[in-house]
Amino acid sequence: MEKKRVIRKVCLLGDGGVGKTSLISRYVLNCFSDEYIVSFGTKVSKKVIDYEDVQLTLMIWDILGQNVNRSLHAAYYSGANGALLVCDSTRPETLDHLPGWAEDFRAVVGDKPVLLLANKSDLECHLPAEGRKAVRDRLGQGLRSTSARTGEGVQQAFEDLGRLVLEARG
Repeated sequence: MEKKRVIRKVCLLGDGGVGKTSLISRYVLNCFSDEYIVSFGTKVSKKVIDYEDVQLTLMIWDILGQNVNRSLHAAYYSGANGALLVCDSTRPETLDHLPGWAEDFRAVVGDKPVLLLANKSDLECHLPAEGRKAVRDRLGQGLRSTSARTGEGVQQAFEDLGRLVLEARG
């Protein structure tokens, strides 16, 4: 029997420099670069995931993290089915901003699935326990550790988000 084919849009959100572009590069291309290149606007990448009965094509939108262009974000979020909210485990302020990213996203798309990622797990973590607890309490879930450099947790995060957006499709 042929698998059902589904296309879904997901966004990567978070402050500048948290590793959104690197996470996408690791997941889609299985590569990593130490060079920091500021994303302007948005870039869309595509990745196909095969589940048991569905072939899911994720259209992955890498959204600019600089606050100066936040007014553009609502247009980029439109039509999204889910998001990965990314903070940098070496910069506590990026964790503090995750609830704002979630609220802005959901104001446009409604109650769509989001997963929280603490990227750069290959480096020393500086996220205080009370900050992690506050975000967990506010957003209803804990942080998943990822490392775009080593690949730790990256594929699993995208595949789990894919499952969530498929479940939420109805």
